[in-house]
Amino acid sequence: MRIVTANELQDWLSQGEVLEKDSHGVKVVRLADGRILKIFRSRRHPLIARLRPDASRFSENASRLQSLGIQTPQVLELGWIERKKAISACIYQPLEGQPLDKLFRDSRPQFDALLPQLAGYIHDLHQRGIYFRSLHLGNVLHTPDGGFGLIDFLDLRFKGRPLGRMLVRRNFRHLHSYLQRRKVPLFPWNELLAAYELASKRSS
Repeated sequence: MRIVTANELQDWLSQGEVLEKDSHGVKVVRLADGRILKIFRSRRHPLIARLRPDASRFSENASRLQSLGIQTPQVLELGWIERKKAISACIYQPLEGQPLDKLFRDSRPQFDALLPQLAGYIHDLHQRGIYFRSLHLGNVLHTPDGGFGLIDFLDLRFKGRPLGRMLVRRNFRHLHSYLQRRKVPLFPWNELLAAYELASKRSS
């Protein structure tokens, strides 16, 4: 991975649009040319994170998801922002689509109509052995082809076989906790679970 110079980073930040940041700094920037810069400040030990940077893990997950036919952003470049502190970054071509949290807020009837399809999509991920701990409405896009795609999938594991009931329940608990933290009103939770159960029966 190449080293991103301080001047290059400053140009990106000054000319781009900051989309996400936290108390540690900028996390996601839309660059002037429309590409996305994503900065990773690893929570792992710096020595381990330097051996396998978060940006590389993100890129590997993207490639593996794409090989399974799952839509993701296209990673174009990897780099070190500050190698000593294990701060890495990637630039990717964003995946076209509308985040489901925005669809839920702005077009509730459309979201409700998509609920069975969404449940089937989650079930398909689980059947492929994909445990996406950060599965929530902001990390799933409704794509122009009428399907779905994933973003922000660093926290994802490939199990190699369909998820068991325990992991399925745990994954839904993460989603439920997200909805509670965000205080999402009137989410059709029981309907989502019922649609997932129906998708399970259809595939068995």
